[in-house]
Amino acid sequence: MTNISKPAHKRELFGHPAGLYILFFTEMWERFSYYGMRALFTLFLVSETTSKNPGFGWTNEEALSLYGWYTMLVYVASIPGGWLADRVLGQKKTVMVGGVLLCIGHSILALNSEISFYIGCFFIILGVGGLKPNISSMVGGLYKPKDERRDLGFYIFYMGINIGGFAAPIICGYVGEQINWHYGFGLAAIGMFLGQIVYIWGQKYLKNVGDLISVKNEKDRKILEKPLTSIEKDRVKVLLLSFVLIILFWAAFEQAGGLMNLYAKEKTNRMFFGLGEIPASVFQSVNSFFIITLATVVGTLWLKWKHMGKEASSLFKMAVGIIVMALGFGFMSAASVQYETTGSSAMYWLILAYLFHTVGELCASPVSLSFITKLAPLKYASMIMGLYWAATGLGNKVAGEIGKLAQDLGDFEVFTGIAVIWTLIGLVVILLLKPLKRLTHGAEEGEGAVARD
Repeated sequence: MTNISKPAHKRELFGHPAGLYILFFTEMWERFSYYGMRALFTLFLVSETTSKNPGFGWTNEEALSLYGWYTMLVYVASIPGGWLADRVLGQKKTVMVGGVLLCIGHSILALNSEISFYIGCFFIILGVGGLKPNISSMVGGLYKPKDERRDLGFYIFYMGINIGGFAAPIICGYVGEQINWHYGFGLAAIGMFLGQIVYIWGQKYLKNVGDLISVKNEKDRKILEKPLTSIEKDRVKVLLLSFVLIILFWAAFEQAGGLMNLYAKEKTNRMFFGLGEIPASVFQSVNSFFIITLATVVGTLWLKWKHMGKEASSLFKMAVGIIVMALGFGFMSAASVQYETTGSSAMYWLILAYLFHTVGELCASPVSLSFITKLAPLKYASMIMGLYWAATGLGNKVAGEIGKLAQDLGDFEVFTGIAVIWTLIGLVVILLLKPLKRLTHGAEEGEGAVARD
């Protein structure tokens, strides 16, 4: 529980810094806004202009193309966002600026015009670029080096992301699909405003976290301007290699918002026991539901696995995550076979696929965030976190291109290809684990002590 005898920024709650929960709720509402908009994105674009709830009337291929560009730019903007934090404002202030831009962007999307849609997306791209890499780095900054609570802290933070991600497709998705697309976008804006309020209120719990590194004297200046050591260079190399894995992971995983979203809309029997049809966008919440229910379970299992003396490095977890996620596409292959045979596929195939995707994500994604905070040189911390999110963005863009292939090659071929190729990629990483771990120079060793004040 909270120790009220300490200053606010040093207090703990449930065994973790109290500031973790400020960042938890800030990110929860930010992700509510993002995933609320994401759940509607392709469905809105392909909705006929003559329907009762008109969209832009685009083709699936056109919608997937814009989806790929948008989701790529959202995360690539993390590079200038990271630079701004490292060199000008610091992480804490850059998150504040990003939140303001996101409030503006989501509010503009609530307006009903094509030009407002593009302008709103532009502000969201800038806002996510400022907020996303820096709030993640701030989570790492709450913990001292070698504190084994760090990985579990990122799992808790990740749950915040997915509480927002779970609620948004249900609430914004239902309102957007069934009532009016722009009402759904408006609800996403309300979520972002709530996140910004939480962040402003919680500043007292984030003192000395995410501030701009100041140069107080010539000695400090020389330390910051000193070139990277050979060890730091090796660690940057392995981080860059891990970013390749991130690109590949999200290139497959992000079929959820594109190809699989359209598949749910067009080819899945969504009738719920004869009571009514489930909106396609609601299935975007399944992944987040599984994360909320399984995040601490998976995190705890990995911790126990490590205490048993088993291989539990971040790179190993990423490889396992890729393999498990890839196996989930086997269920989508089965769904496509059923569709070709009967003219529709059952909802349980989507749910099983999302279950495996979620377990894979829990093995790879929060761990990769923690991995960066362990290996990145301090003076480039936000920039490297920005590169991580840029890698995520490139993965999203590749996801859009893969989704477009299904229009020509077929769903079965694309789903099966991902299942096979991505499984092989994960196995190759496991085979190369020893030389890759050597490049970390023991950054993950000795994480047995819980560092406290």
